[in-house]
Amino acid sequence: MAIYTIWNNKGGVGKSYLTFQVASEYASQHPEKKVLVVDLCPQANSSSMLLGGMINGEETLSQLHGMVPRTSIAGYIDDRIASPYQNPRTGTQYLTSVSRFNHSIPNNLFLIAGDEQLELQAPRVRSATQPGPDDAWRLVHMWIRDLIADIVDSWDDVDHAVFIDCNPSFSIYTELALCASERLIVPFSADGSSKRAVRSVLALAFGVSRQPGQLQSEFFRGTQRAQMNRPKIYMYVGNRLTQSYYSSAAAFKMVVGEIGDEIYDVWRANPNEFSIHPAGSPLPTNKKSFKAMFQKEVGDANTASVVSSTLGIPICQMTSGTKVVLRKNVVVNQSQLDKQAPNIRDLVSAIE
Repeated sequence: MAIYTIWNNKGGVGKSYLTFQVASEYASQHPEKKVLVVDLCPQANSSSMLLGGMINGEETLSQLHGMVPRTSIAGYIDDRIASPYQNPRTGTQYLTSVSRFNHSIPNNLFLIAGDEQLELQAPRVRSATQPGPDDAWRLVHMWIRDLIADIVDSWDDVDHAVFIDCNPSFSIYTELALCASERLIVPFSADGSSKRAVRSVLALAFGVSRQPGQLQSEFFRGTQRAQMNRPKIYMYVGNRLTQSYYSSAAAFKMVVGEIGDEIYDVWRANPNEFSIHPAGSPLPTNKKSFKAMFQKEVGDANTASVVSSTLGIPICQMTSGTKVVLRKNVVVNQSQLDKQAPNIRDLVSAIE
């Protein structure tokens, strides 16, 4: 089993889109495994894409949210608010088989759907960490780990993988996601704010200070007090980089290069925070071998990317030709698919 969280402390880097594409392709490449997506983003964008896109996916989400109890992450969180320190073992009640609603998704992919009510629940989740028993902070931060364990137990030891989609904000539900996961995938875009966000991820989740005396996050200190494991950094993904980057635009390449340098410096100072892969591989010895292991790049498929997310068709399953999008005909060229689909396949092949 491997549990991956896809997170960056910055909006607009394509976390939900990447979750949709990676989880779908992983399920396709590994039909013998069960694949679980836990959507811990209140916007529920990855859920919408998985369930059929802008129209069908949103309608299905509304149906799931209208059930009693809500068949979503918010339904499970309600159970945990009522029982904060004792696992009610109700996780399987909130599980959705995605292929029931979207035939473009492999039938071995399952979802805990996102829900905007997470935002309303967040203060109550936070308040459950104190007062309470001495280990209240740890017990609350294990809620999503408990949820995954409930579902995995019901699968009776079938091999599986888990992907958690996060909101960019470092809220309590982001903390719960990090405590549940073993490996962290960090998407970034080719801009200066992504470089700052990479630093922010390292500071918030791993306590990596950039200046003497810099305060460490309460989350980092909490995991130390509770002796809880944090995820290891598994991969940085330059997500949906523009064609300008791939051709000749020096500015794009410079920014991505600087982000890569930043990440490499962290590796040299904190190699224990990274997950070597494949397991048993030798440690990278220079920047080139480090990049080969820990950095991936995904091109922008332009129109094909929009069609993929709007219709809920994974980019690796999409064919070229005319598609009907919001009652209009849109042409997807094979050249657009070729900008991204091979990148997604390559990225997924590096995920254990």
